[in-house]
Order: sequence, then C-alpha cells, then structure tokens
Amino acid sequence: MYTLLSGLYKYMFQKDEYCILILGLDNAGKTTFLEQSKTRFNKNYKGMSLSKITTTVGLNIGTVDFGKARLMFWDLGGQEELQSLWDKYYAECHGVIYVIDSTDEERLSESKRAFEKMVTSEALDGVPILVLANKQDIEQGGARGHRVDGEVRRAERAPAAAAAGHHIGAAGPGRPPLVLKSSC
Repeated sequence: MYTLLSGLYKYMFQKDEYCILILGLDNAGKTTFLEQSKTRFNKNYKGMSLSKITTTVGLNIGTVDFGKARLMFWDLGGQEELQSLWDKYYAECHGVIYVIDSTDEERLSESKRAFEKMVTSEALDGVPILVLANKQDIEQGGARGHRVDGEVRRAERAPAAAAAGHHIGAAGPGRPPLVLKSSC
C-alpha cells in the first residue's frame, strides 16, 4: 500500500529535472549570472550580494523551478586548471550556457579555444548550447552598450563553423548559432 501511495505522490508532484552547465573562463560572470537567475526566478530567494561573489573554486549549484520542470544549474570554475574537469560533467547535462566576458578582449582567443574544445566533445553531441556575451553594460573605451536592466538586448548570428552539430541558442537546423548579449 505504501508503494502505491508513494508512486502516486511522486507521479502527481515530482518535477522533471534538467541539468544545465554554466561554463566559461574565470571572471566571465558565470556566478553572477547564476545568482541573478536564482533571484529573478525563485520567489523567496534573497540572493547573494553581487559584491561578495568571488572566483569559483570547484562548482556552485543553483536550482530554479519552472512549472513541472526543475532546472539545476552547475556553475563550474573557469580557471585553466579546472577546465580539464568540465568534460566529467558533460554526460549528465541537458544543456550548456557558455559565458564570455565581452569586455576582456585580451582573453577572447583563450575563451574561443576553451569553447572549441568543449563543443568538440562527443559527450555534448546534440546538447543545446547558449553562448552568452556578458558584461555588455560596462563602459569601455568611451563606448557603452544599451542597457535594459539585465534583459537580453540584441542577438547576433555567429559563424556556423563554431556550432557544427549543435543547436546554439535559438538557432535552428541549418541556421547559424544565436549569440545572446546580456548585462549580467
């Protein structure tokens, strides 16, 4: 009888869980993105002060519920030493958010190499990937992006070669990947 009631309870109230990896170089804004997502989508979550966020050593985990789905975000550290551990998490994930610090032009080529290494992994074949160009609201060299309180402001198409075999962002089959620009 217990098994029957337990099964019925799980059927009625259990949420489907999906694991989303948040990857990118250190200081790209992955933890800030996670904290702002938790604050925005969890009603009673107060959030961590953004000034207290430090470099992630290991990983941070955050959970957001959407209707009958539960999204578990795994924010993995982006230091070069920790990037070698990323592939250990690929088999368990249902999606990847790759965060780029759009203001750090000196490290864009390093970020590109890390991204290319990630997307060539067979474990991520068919896994949706979102590329997030972060920190668009930060003034740099007198230029400033258009800020709309952390919302996505514009989307641009990226080269299709970077996305071979993946659906990146909202791009469909045969279309170049969509790069979302945000100010998290």
